[in-house]
Amino acid sequence: MSDGALLKAEKDFTKDADKLIPEAEALAKTDVQGAVDKLLVLEKQARQASDLASTSRVLIAIVTISKNSGDWNLLNDQVLLLSKKHAQLKQATTRMVQAVMGFLDETPNLDVKLSVIETLRTVTEGKIFVEVERARVTRILSNIKKTQGDLNAAADILCELQVETFGSMTRREKTEFILEQVGLCIERGDWTQATILSRKINKRYFARKPKKSPEQIEKLKQEAEEKEKTRAPDEAPMEVDDDVTDLKLRYFDQQITLANHDFKYLDVCKNYREVLDTEAVENNPEHLRASLARIVYYIVLSPYDNEQSDLLHRIQQDSRLAQVPAEARLVKLFTIPELMRWPMVAEQFGPHLCSTDVFDAEARQTAENQAHRRWQDLRKRVIEHNVRVVAKYYTRIQMGRLTQLLDLTEEETEKYISELVTSKIIYAKIDRPARLVNFAKPRDSDDVLNEWSGDMKSLLGLLERIDHLITKEEMMARILPSRGGKGKAR
Repeated sequence: MSDGALLKAEKDFTKDADKLIPEAEALAKTDVQGAVDKLLVLEKQARQASDLASTSRVLIAIVTISKNSGDWNLLNDQVLLLSKKHAQLKQATTRMVQAVMGFLDETPNLDVKLSVIETLRTVTEGKIFVEVERARVTRILSNIKKTQGDLNAAADILCELQVETFGSMTRREKTEFILEQVGLCIERGDWTQATILSRKINKRYFARKPKKSPEQIEKLKQEAEEKEKTRAPDEAPMEVDDDVTDLKLRYFDQQITLANHDFKYLDVCKNYREVLDTEAVENNPEHLRASLARIVYYIVLSPYDNEQSDLLHRIQQDSRLAQVPAEARLVKLFTIPELMRWPMVAEQFGPHLCSTDVFDAEARQTAENQAHRRWQDLRKRVIEHNVRVVAKYYTRIQMGRLTQLLDLTEEETEKYISELVTSKIIYAKIDRPARLVNFAKPRDSDDVLNEWSGDMKSLLGLLERIDHLITKEEMMARILPSRGGKGKAR
């Protein structure tokens, strides 16, 4: 087979093709095999002379005659035969495959369609110059398997494609393929594979791009058409449309599903913020409010750390939260260092939260359900917030008083304090015999000395400042009377 370079034709068979192809089409009405044999002679001559245009025309004519005859087995045989010809031109094979792909919608039944698809997959296997066509045919086969209910086969067939390595496929089409692969893995519950595949997509591809005017788009289309005429088989076509909003929303919807499955609430919140930063969402009030509400739900569900705290305060300062007043009040409770009793939170926000799909009341009847888990995690975050507030205002507190403030039993109180100490959010020691909880961090001699040194430095600084002010006042007091005396003398 040819190496793919555009060889200079030794002879032009255009006139021969113009004459022979109509004759073969007419002969095919009575003798299909005779018409094909007649064209095969011209195909050999054009191929050996490296006449790409004529070879492509003849190949397409042969497969078209085979298709029009209704003999799909003949079509499959000719596709296999022509692709294996010695020194067959790559571009000609590509155009033949593209022509046969256009026949798939004209197949009389599913079995015939599957046979043509398998023929195309056989012909394109291991050939870089038809990798895009192979990917598209494989996608059609995967959709057929999915329609038949064989989800595992559909996912296996499509996921075997490494489209991210295809140099001749547009970035948009690559992204569409990967998103479909991830979607199939999610549907069949293969969460690990779905996560791995989703990492092949670079988020920067979805970044906002300046809009192009209609004139600029038209100019780009013309440039793309001109480039397509001279484009090499392994070169990606020029991309004109830079609007990837549909892909962005689909991608982050999958990321939300993956993060929710692993209860990574902070990741879910970040993904909803990416969705919010989309023009289509910003211009849709209903979608905007839904995204804002979910951002609040998942940020308050996220475990406390520096990143969560910073993001929480930035969300609380977002002026758009005024559109969701209930969620704005909820997020404010988590940003002020005051106790919020869980019974009060459940009473004030429970009915509203349970009406959403995040904390669905009906779904919470099943303990294994995600909504039930999220409701329990919300209670846990409220309690942890209260423990941090108590640790901020108390150095030591009796266990009975602490359980009263937290609305918990002693066992639950010890559990939540232990978890926060383990995660290094607070410092605490529990004295069970004395029933005391000590939140004051013990200090060694170095800490005490450093604090004393700091206090002394601050005290000396204040004394120096006071001495300076006193000296200034004394100097002003000596100057003013003398000025008054001189004025009277004059």
